[in-house]
Amino acid sequence: MTATTSPHLGQIHSLLADRGYEVSEPAADTLKILEVQSGVSLQAVLQGEILFLSLPCITVPESAITPEIMGLMLAANNGISTSHFQLNDVGNGKITITLNNFCKLQDLGADDEDDILSCVHFLLVDVIAAKHLLSDLKG
Repeated sequence: MTATTSPHLGQIHSLLADRGYEVSEPAADTLKILEVQSGVSLQAVLQGEILFLSLPCITVPESAITPEIMGLMLAANNGISTSHFQLNDVGNGKITITLNNFCKLQDLGADDEDDILSCVHFLLVDVIAAKHLLSDLKG
């Protein structure tokens, strides 16, 4: 583990590593989390008391983001139960679609630990539905 700008980030790093995730700190207040069995990775950024989690699904040409795809991503019955989609312009006419979740931390006690682990788990479950939902997009 590398030095962090937040003592809480070190605790979050340890919590996730203790649960079998491979965790690294590529930047200040940022964790890269790898679910070892599936190879799926996500990023966590700690800003104050909020832990923001993001999992990239696919990068596509901007023109692939049609009203129909947007409708699927926003539909209440799309199978994405706890996370939300975000579109991120990555330049050169490309958009990365990510799944996102967050949790507000209090004292990093048992409740916060449960919230952190739940948010990571929800993203890993929701990405299965997201990959199916976005399967017709060409990256």
